[in-house]
Amino acid sequence: MSGPLKVAVVGGGIGRLHVEAYQSLPEEFEVVAVCDVDQDRLREFAARYGIPRAITDFTEVCRIDELDVIDICTPPFLHVRQTLLALEAGRHVICEKPLAGSLREADEVAAAEKRSGRRVMPIFQYRFGHGLQKLKLLVARGITGRAYLTTAETAWRRRPAYYAVPWRSKWATELGGPLVNLAIHGHDLVCDVLGPARTVSAHLTTLVNPIETEDCAAVALEMADGSLCTLSVTTGSAREISRHRFCFANLSAESNTAPYRNSHDDWIFTGDSPEIDKQIQETLDVFVPLPEGYAGQFSRFHQALESGAVLPVTIADARAALELITAIYDAARTRAPVTLPIGETHPLYGGWQLPGGSRRVTSPSS
Repeated sequence: MSGPLKVAVVGGGIGRLHVEAYQSLPEEFEVVAVCDVDQDRLREFAARYGIPRAITDFTEVCRIDELDVIDICTPPFLHVRQTLLALEAGRHVICEKPLAGSLREADEVAAAEKRSGRRVMPIFQYRFGHGLQKLKLLVARGITGRAYLTTAETAWRRRPAYYAVPWRSKWATELGGPLVNLAIHGHDLVCDVLGPARTVSAHLTTLVNPIETEDCAAVALEMADGSLCTLSVTTGSAREISRHRFCFANLSAESNTAPYRNSHDDWIFTGDSPEIDKQIQETLDVFVPLPEGYAGQFSRFHQALESGAVLPVTIADARAALELITAIYDAARTRAPVTLPIGETHPLYGGWQLPGGSRRVTSPSS
């Protein structure tokens, strides 16, 4: 690569935070275009961030000659189709969560990535918070010992005004409820630290707002390493918090509770003995802080493209998150534990949105 990667950001909602992150990394990225179907929002979007090109047509974005990366920040039901179109146009892709609405679609994207010779990076920016990164360092150094029990809470508040956006809370367009578009981050952090689940049991209900999807969830996991985990989700918490607590043989790790920054500092690491406390401190003394959040993920993406290394978040990572979501919906509907991994013969392999799991795979020509 020569010079910064040239990026087009598609979607003027969360895409604004992406642009801010890119502009904080001027030696690595240059945002050359933004795209949105709402012309008024697009005009304001481009003007606010000084972006030279403002485009309403996604296919026109794909035709920009100098473009390296298309960053997809559109509603979830568009992610697969736009990712496939961008790969077909020879661009690298960064895509907001969820990458897809089914395991089948995730596998289709993986196959398209392989054919294209380009790279697809799903967004899981919470992974790069310093608190979570410190825990991963302690795990990597063997300080934690085996995991015993983990709890993850996503207790946020969403009121009717939030659902006034037409695509939200619809199976066909948002692809699910808070399991898919809110708590997916906190649940990904659990698997990023511990690895995959082995079995899933779940209860889901809709209590907070009159929407199509769930808005409360209580989930129990047996992890592949033999440890246990509970996940709780609600959009009805008067005080918004996100919280992770990991109990290992040698230490406990407790996140802060900031609802959208709980992977950042400060975390509390408590050793089971003075000797373990000393090992924790010595390990954290050599921790090297790198950029966090979107900037942290984007900077690592640039480095991976430059070196040919594995991306900081891969399609396989996104697929693992979708597999857990699939298992949770299946367990809640069948009232029975679901065993992972989930294969192509599973009734929800094609999607959890409709009875029987039917969901049309979206190709660029459709």
